[in-house]
Amino acid sequence: MNRRNLLVAGGAFGVMSLSGQSYAQSASGFFVPAEEKPHQRTFMQWPVSRKVYRDSHHLGMVQQVIADVANVISEFEPVTMLAAAEHHAGARQKLTASVDLWDVPTEDLWCRDSGPVFVINEDGGIAIRQIQFNGWGKKQVHKHDARIAALVAEQLGLPLLPSGLNGEAGGVEQDGHGLLMAHESSWVNDNRNPGQSRAVIEAKLLDAYGADRMIWSEGVWGEDITDYHIDSLARFTGPGRVLLNLPDEPDMEDPFHLAGLDTHDQLVAEGLQVDVIPEPVRRRVNDPEFVASYANYYVCNGAVIMAQFGDDETDNIARDALTSHYPGREVVTLNVDILGELGGGIHCATQQMPAI
Repeated sequence: MNRRNLLVAGGAFGVMSLSGQSYAQSASGFFVPAEEKPHQRTFMQWPVSRKVYRDSHHLGMVQQVIADVANVISEFEPVTMLAAAEHHAGARQKLTASVDLWDVPTEDLWCRDSGPVFVINEDGGIAIRQIQFNGWGKKQVHKHDARIAALVAEQLGLPLLPSGLNGEAGGVEQDGHGLLMAHESSWVNDNRNPGQSRAVIEAKLLDAYGADRMIWSEGVWGEDITDYHIDSLARFTGPGRVLLNLPDEPDMEDPFHLAGLDTHDQLVAEGLQVDVIPEPVRRRVNDPEFVASYANYYVCNGAVIMAQFGDDETDNIARDALTSHYPGREVVTLNVDILGELGGGIHCATQQMPAI
């Protein structure tokens, strides 16, 4: 299944200070810290559903890439793989001993979207914010994946805080200092939040993430399963600083290219520093539905894990950009083409638990 092809896919705010830095916070006192802040661990999900992956050989290849990502991250911080107990033996064959396995049933691998969103407060508290996953607007089976955040909260003994929203964390980016950005198409959409205006959804997102400002751009409705998640286009790399992935020669008839250009212009107009890295041209996979996103990287303790696509020139440009934006971290490149074929990337497959 390719997530880029639907036909195939069938409140009140204050300021808090931690370590001398200012952060917005929700009325509850919780906020989502920047991804580059220290992590306690990374959560991932083991893909198993034969309704999603009907071919066993294909499923095996997807599982191997997920194991590769987990194994690399585990060299820098603890990794917990979520999977029903019946799948642990098979997963363990591909995972190193440093990756933990928890008995939490899953269907698919997209932990950024269906996994727990952790929030913290200045008193050392931690909780999970419930942004309810509904299969990207009921486009895919999600009997187990819809319950993952609640089950992880239960296993960790953490509060589960409601947001009043259906959606996915891959559909919103936060800088950890009070600013969010998102595409309307992933949120202001009847397949997720029917009857809720953008203003209402914005207020709920700001409260959920403990932020006080949000930048919207339109995005793309109905052309891929995510309705154009922003984390495959643009990422915060610090307060007011964005790294954005665009083709050197955009196709002005491609809705994703047009939406990407619109997002770029909107971020610049809002006064953000926006650095652009090119999409690969001479990549290994030439399928037009392939998601070749350098922006869909993952920041963990001491490292940045990024995709490489076989275009030496753009792979090196992206690696240099990440080295510049995340000084002092090792940049590790992986061939995760099968995730791009599915419509996602490394960031989509991971979810961080912040250290307190």
